Amino acid sequence: MKMSEGVEWALHTCVNLSWTDPGDAVPAARLAEVFSLPTAYLSKHLQALARAGILISTTGPRGGFRLGRDPASITLLDVVTAIEGPEDAFRCRQILKDGPGGRPDVDYRRTCTISQAMRKAELAWRTALAEQTIADVRRTVEQRDPTAPEATRERLR
Repeated sequence: MKMSEGVEWALHTCVNLSWTDPGDAVPAARLAEVFSLPTAYLSKHLQALARAGILISTTGPRGGFRLGRDPASITLLDVVTAIEGPEDAFRCRQILKDGPGGRPDVDYRRTCTISQAMRKAELAWRTALAEQTIADVRRTVEQRDPTAPEATRERLR
């Protein structure tokens, strides 16, 4: 499964925003600057996160983005879905209907062994992402590098 680089950018941005003071909005340009990302492209992903309720976007001279929910309530799956969309990674096209012994009255999405195996794997992947939150990632980063929160806050000022 291949995801766009926007997923990585969005996840890192959510962790970085989790270290800012509640209510403080950070401009997209400043968020992009942290990792030398193109502002326009990151902004597109930030807007997707805002539409999903993960971020809140504010306009004006002190405008920007901030987390829209507690980091413990934002799962990695929430972020992936906001960026990539809710569609299944594997899409059974029911090619068995046209194969040997195929029947037009059968829904092969439900009976095909390959379709079932792929759906089982995707469910495991989605479950693993749903079990991890931005708060979990933040905690792990802080354990590995206790200076990360303050260093990030400095770069976002």
